Amino acid sequence: MSTFSIRDLEHLSGIKAHTIRIWEQRYELIKPKRTDTNIRFYDDQDLKLILNVALLKENGVKISKIAEMTHGDMQREVLKLTELNLRYPEQIHALTISMVDIDEERFEKIISTNILKLGFEKTMMNIIYPFLNKIGILWQTGAINPAQEHFISNLVRQKLIVAIDGQYTVPADKSKKYLLYLPEGELHELSLLFADYLIKSRNNKSIYLGQSLPIMDLEAVCDIHKPDYLLSVLTTVPGPSDVQGYVDHLSEKFSDCQILLTGYQVIGQDVQAPENVTFFSRFDQMIDFVESHTLTLSNL
Repeated sequence: MSTFSIRDLEHLSGIKAHTIRIWEQRYELIKPKRTDTNIRFYDDQDLKLILNVALLKENGVKISKIAEMTHGDMQREVLKLTELNLRYPEQIHALTISMVDIDEERFEKIISTNILKLGFEKTMMNIIYPFLNKIGILWQTGAINPAQEHFISNLVRQKLIVAIDGQYTVPADKSKKYLLYLPEGELHELSLLFADYLIKSRNNKSIYLGQSLPIMDLEAVCDIHKPDYLLSVLTTVPGPSDVQGYVDHLSEKFSDCQILLTGYQVIGQDVQAPENVTFFSRFDQMIDFVESHTLTLSNL
């Protein structure tokens, strides 16, 4: 069982901590537990309750009416909303519940429905990645346990691999060549996999080297394949004190390549991009870059 602070509930539900406390007092909607030292905390069931309340309120149900609902009534109303309403907030809410419950069947139904309606790319950009970003801070603080993190990450990874396999075509001889990798010690692979999908779906060549690649091995592969672009995602490594040196080293070692970087360690940090390095803060920027550098039939 995970434990959450009232601030965790606020981050996940969008309901202010002050409002949650008022609901506790006025409607006895939720009852926090207390540690031996009298510190308030909430459990998985409390989180699901607040998420359900938030969704119902967003869809016009008054808090006084919600407070009168039984647990079963509330669940039925929420299921109706998430199955009939494909707005992004409802779907992100439903994914959060499936994560808390470690409910693979529910997760699969949500994702499959959205892919059918929106397509894979829009589902990733508008639902899955906002969901991952929403709970990312809780992963880092330990509010969400490793089993929940691994459950979601592995299911998303499976979806990405299937989608990548479905994009296999033989690119034209003059197509741009991308080499994708993660630095040594970096294991957060989902963004790199999605980048691989975006590149291949636009009929470019992609060499995927995956997690934790030492730079000398990167050099060896570059010597063989001569890529046009190196692409990496710096999520946790190198750390803040080392990232500028790492970026500068890449720029010097691979001066014949355009280096494309994204991730928490370079975006919004005080990191300077050398001339042959480009930072992407969002996936739509990466898409624009790939599409603007993709050869069309008229260019071949």
